[in-house]
Amino acid sequence: MTPVSDTSLPMSRSEQKKQQILVAAMDLFCRQGFPHTSMDEVARLAGVSKQTVYAHFGSKDELFVAAIESKCIGHNLNDDLLKDPQQPEATLMRFAIKFGEMIVSPEAITVFKTCVAQSESHPEASQLFFAAGPQHIVGILADYLHAVQALGKYDFGNVQHSAVRLCLMLFGELKLRLELGLDVSPLVADREAYVCGCAQMFLRAYRIE
Repeated sequence: MTPVSDTSLPMSRSEQKKQQILVAAMDLFCRQGFPHTSMDEVARLAGVSKQTVYAHFGSKDELFVAAIESKCIGHNLNDDLLKDPQQPEATLMRFAIKFGEMIVSPEAITVFKTCVAQSESHPEASQLFFAAGPQHIVGILADYLHAVQALGKYDFGNVQHSAVRLCLMLFGELKLRLELGLDVSPLVADREAYVCGCAQMFLRAYRIE
């Protein structure tokens, strides 16, 4: 008999409450921004007690970081996605698609714009967002590029710089337009072709002939 995988098992009551808290927190952080969101509001929206919120997340900073990380995990942007250095072509193509989807998602755009708007008065929110999102993703991508480079088919040089280059390429015109509140309808249909083309161009540039 085939064993049941962990992903098919129902969440425990504690896990359900944790998920409710993360969803509520992301909703409030997007609508109100980090400084204007309280743990009391998160608890009310999540339908749990304030004590339950603190039992799962010791501070608002920790909750904000967890909410950002949960969006990355929701788009499969984790170590599992970047684990096979033997197949960089297929792996980086998948990364490009997943990362490309996540960075133009409504939540990602809203949180980014909110952090920018409040960066002078509340720079701590921008620092938390950067650490939990961009810095974390670039870090795991750089580690993956280092593992690929060790196999001798690609030379990325400074893997941190190369990881940043790929991520910034994947932003594209669509992300810029979304951040400016402009119409993106002409770009949506070609989005996947654009991000896949970025991954292919990136690999061609660093392949050892």
